[in-house]
Amino acid sequence: MARIIFLGTSGSSAVTSKQLRSSGGIIIQVEDLQLHLDPGPGSLNKAKEYGVNPHNTNAVLITHNHINHCNDLNAVIEAMTHSGLEHRGIVIASKSVLQPETGHPFLTPYHQSLLERVIPAEKNHKLALDLVEINALPTQHTDPTAIGFKIFCPQFTVSYTGDTVLTPQLLDALMGSDILILNVPYLAKKASGQNLDTETALHIVNAIKPRLAILTHFGLEMIKADPIVEAREIQRVTGVQTIAAYDGLTIAPGGWESIKSPVKGY
Repeated sequence: MARIIFLGTSGSSAVTSKQLRSSGGIIIQVEDLQLHLDPGPGSLNKAKEYGVNPHNTNAVLITHNHINHCNDLNAVIEAMTHSGLEHRGIVIASKSVLQPETGHPFLTPYHQSLLERVIPAEKNHKLALDLVEINALPTQHTDPTAIGFKIFCPQFTVSYTGDTVLTPQLLDALMGSDILILNVPYLAKKASGQNLDTETALHIVNAIKPRLAILTHFGLEMIKADPIVEAREIQRVTGVQTIAAYDGLTIAPGGWESIKSPVKGY
């Protein structure tokens, strides 16, 4: 059994601080393996709300050091290890989270001591974790060490871009994805933006042709415009099933139509 659960879809500091959307990250479950991607503020609260047991987490994957991606890292480790009663779990994260050139790492020395292993991942880094292979995607963001993740599971491949602009290297790395999760905070391109907008997302989906594309990580303007409308337009143009994520969205890979909503009347 496999599931992808969105504990949050917030994509900007304004949305996160006002909690217009939650910022708990994404859970990927594949058989007995549970991954927690980008645990921002509210991770444990939303895990409880959506029926996810954080103690079952085997690995925490973090793309970069912005608060809405890594704020709850140590809290998730506490839950994963029962506050150190069990020495277990792996953290795979960008160097800015674990080994910043300036300032303190987000992972405390105490919480690092609770873990089985900590892996500073660089772009194009490949590693194996139980039954999956994880590739660090070559993203480009305001954090120069930022990465995304391409996860090869036995029955499907899911790619999560994290925060990035589009580059030829990233587009090439995303090829072969069955499920494509795109962080799309913007409606239109920003002169100083280092994130995806809907036009660029459409280009990526059209080039990759995944079985399912999921838009998430929405900024204020995207929420006001309604991400569902943007997803429908991408699907209309590309012919690829495209949905806008919402807090609590659950996908069952392999049964692409199995989309569970916790929101009445959604």
